[in-house]
Amino acid sequence: MKLYFGLGNPDTKYQNTRHNLGQMVINAIVNEIVGNGHARSLPKNNKFENFPKLKAKIYKMDVETRNCASLLHDTYLFAKSTDYMNLSGETAQKILNYFKIDPKDFYVIHDDLDLGVGEWKAQFDRGAAGHNGVISIIENIGTQAFNRIRIGIGKPQNNIPVEDYVLQSFLPDERAIIDKVIKEVLITIY
Repeated sequence: MKLYFGLGNPDTKYQNTRHNLGQMVINAIVNEIVGNGHARSLPKNNKFENFPKLKAKIYKMDVETRNCASLLHDTYLFAKSTDYMNLSGETAQKILNYFKIDPKDFYVIHDDLDLGVGEWKAQFDRGAAGHNGVISIIENIGTQAFNRIRIGIGKPQNNIPVEDYVLQSFLPDERAIIDKVIKEVLITIY
């Protein structure tokens, strides 16, 4: 079983902000799966299932593939926290424990100030680099030995504080770039 966990904040006002990029990727993946009818998935309504005790919304997809003469089965979970970014670790820990997922099968998708808009990296066993959501995850699960998909949002200009910058919506030209990056990440994951 693999868990893809998109970082972000739950309120509607944050939905299309830079800091919610992880959840934007998760939404795009689920829309692609549902839109193309590729999934043999739960829940039956092809929507995120709410797990209040886990503080998460999760989409579960069961995948069967053929490998030579055998049929392989795997499950993919695509999750979004219903709690705030700085508390992401509590939700991640609950999901990992509930579904008995090893951290090596855990993929955190998040925004990154150290990468320019349009850049992204997939990495394993890296420090948080100051990202509060990732810090929370490392503190709660007790390891940094998990996968990260870092997607660049660039650095703030004109002395805009980082806290304000990450909560702003993308500019139209940035959004076009981000949409292309989301498709690249989606192809890599799915």
